[in-house]
Amino acid sequence: MKTILNVIWLVLSGFWLFLAYLLAGVLLCVTIIGIPFGIAAFRIGVYALWPFGYTAVERQDAGAPSCVGNVLWLVLAGWWLALGHIVTGIALCVTIIGIPLGIANFKLIPVSLLPMGREIVRTDQPFTATAGGRQTGW
Repeated sequence: MKTILNVIWLVLSGFWLFLAYLLAGVLLCVTIIGIPFGIAAFRIGVYALWPFGYTAVERQDAGAPSCVGNVLWLVLAGWWLALGHIVTGIALCVTIIGIPLGIANFKLIPVSLLPMGREIVRTDQPFTATAGGRQTGW
């Protein structure tokens, strides 16, 4: 079922959202200071491309730098990307078939607004830890 939803998602909104994250990532990587934000944009862009089967969890080791990074992210790119999720989510909820996809779009809004200190992991193992104590994911 995840594969079917991911393919429908890709056609209806995933590809366009991925391009928005890709553009934001490239623009943010122009400066040295923006590279961590660009990497976060690329990471979330891949998640926005194939969201079903993955979830975002908060990292336990995230601290004050993540909070400062989230404030900067919110100003630089977060609002615009979240607005894209809101618009596509509303558009997808117009049809009965698109309602699960629209809900998935709304679930991506918190990650697009505050991505620092979060990690994207598979839904079948969201809390498993590796030997280093960090959660598995990308």
